[in-house]
Amino acid sequence: MTEKVILVDSNDIAIGLMEKMQAHEQAQLHRAFSVFLLNDNNEVLLQQRALSKYHCAGMWTNTCCSHPREGETLQKAVDRRLLEEMGISCKTDWSYSFIYKADVGNGLVEHELDHVFLGRFNEQPQPNTEEVADWKYMSVDELKADMADDPEKYTPWFKIIFNEVTNKGILELV
Repeated sequence: MTEKVILVDSNDIAIGLMEKMQAHEQAQLHRAFSVFLLNDNNEVLLQQRALSKYHCAGMWTNTCCSHPREGETLQKAVDRRLLEEMGISCKTDWSYSFIYKADVGNGLVEHELDHVFLGRFNEQPQPNTEEVADWKYMSVDELKADMADDPEKYTPWFKIIFNEVTNKGILELV
């Protein structure tokens, strides 16, 4: 099955479907989501993308991010991908959405209307090794320092989204 993304306008109104790779090659605006899970110590659960990923392989990023499928609610998509990528089932809540554009290399661009979801999780994830190479919890301050020292370790979209959620104080509201 060819994976498709939902093309949207700037108001998140669906305007069509497009094959995922084609949407990234053409930098088409599409619906997406990003999940940030924090433990009770307010540390962010990060994943390192699998080395076999077609872009940003081996880079660190937020807990989970992906695209909903046609006819799938954002919440169902979040629940599905958290389980598929990280082996996690937990409550998440929508926080806000924004549009960003990021060159992810190999001629691909993420141009997304991104819905940010937040949740609490204190256990060890059981990641799918086809999706995730490693995982760790990091405090917001440790993460800010590491991203300043070694920004190339992190996905382009994560740097944008992390800046958004920390500047807005979103992670403090979880």
